[in-house]
Amino acid sequence: MIMTPQASDTVRPAAEQRGGRLVEIDALRGVAALAVVLFHYTTRFSDLYGAGPQASVSFPDGHYGVNLFFVISGFVIFMTLDKTSRAMDFVVSRFSRLFPAYWVAIALTFLLTHLLGLPGKMVGPGEALGNLIMIHSLFGIPHVDGVYWTLEVELLFYVGMLCLYCLRRLHQIHHWLLGLLALRLLDSLLEWKFGFGIPWTIQRLTILKYLPWFALGICIYLATSRHDTTSWRAPALTAGCAILTLALGNSLFHAALAIILASMVLLAATGRLAVLRYRPFVWLGTISYPLYLLHENIGWSIQLRLQALGLPIDATVLVALTISLTLATTLAQQVEQPAMRWIRARYRERRAAAR
Repeated sequence: MIMTPQASDTVRPAAEQRGGRLVEIDALRGVAALAVVLFHYTTRFSDLYGAGPQASVSFPDGHYGVNLFFVISGFVIFMTLDKTSRAMDFVVSRFSRLFPAYWVAIALTFLLTHLLGLPGKMVGPGEALGNLIMIHSLFGIPHVDGVYWTLEVELLFYVGMLCLYCLRRLHQIHHWLLGLLALRLLDSLLEWKFGFGIPWTIQRLTILKYLPWFALGICIYLATSRHDTTSWRAPALTAGCAILTLALGNSLFHAALAIILASMVLLAATGRLAVLRYRPFVWLGTISYPLYLLHENIGWSIQLRLQALGLPIDATVLVALTISLTLATTLAQQVEQPAMRWIRARYRERRAAAR
């Protein structure tokens, strides 16, 4: 989800953007990806396959890294559209960022899981091809890797934001967010009172369940990118409504979690998490998307194989993590970044030729 950093990027303040992104925001996404990986390799693996000893260190809350992803995406996507001059620029930017690495990850995951074996998690060739569109689960096609469910949510969020951009309604974003948050509360009320809610298709297409997290990211961007001294008021109101929606529609825990995650993103966006500028965190940021795509089923296949050979669970976690980090680094360097540069360069050439 980021460009390759130059050596000097690790010491620049986060307020200086690299490739249109903030260093600390990217690094924070890397931390979120690592948290999800560790959750899957310890807690989730033990839940699914752990008949023996548990890992010495477990990460039962690591899956909340996905919620952090959504907050960061709200920030980054609104920032991108706010600085975009035409819709196709955004489409090409998102396509070049998401799809080449995703397609290669599908192929690698399909091949390695069939080679190593992963009971109950493998799909057929036709289903793997169906995954190429990224919104395949809307058509009942199972995932090649379970983490792909979040990509559908992200893509639907991108489409919704692009529609507002094309309709020239981004300046009304708070009205749209407040309306959708009210719809989310209505759904929760209907479920609580009558046992049914808003139709599933509408919920899914509008990503109602996850909207408060994206809304928080948008509000953070708007509150920190405007120079008007009153610019924080509307974002603060919308952010408060998003947190209230989580408190009433989910739980007080989720509301508290939202405050914590939003505070982390706010600190990163304003350059106040200097530790994230160190090279290991910047590196994690550069491989965050490939790491997320590749880690789950491949890692579990490796862990199962090593477990069958008699290795202790802690060793299987370390080996799976090392292999996943290596694969992610390779995919980022050899596929994600070159493909992104090539696609964007061809797009610029075509636009220049058209002019």
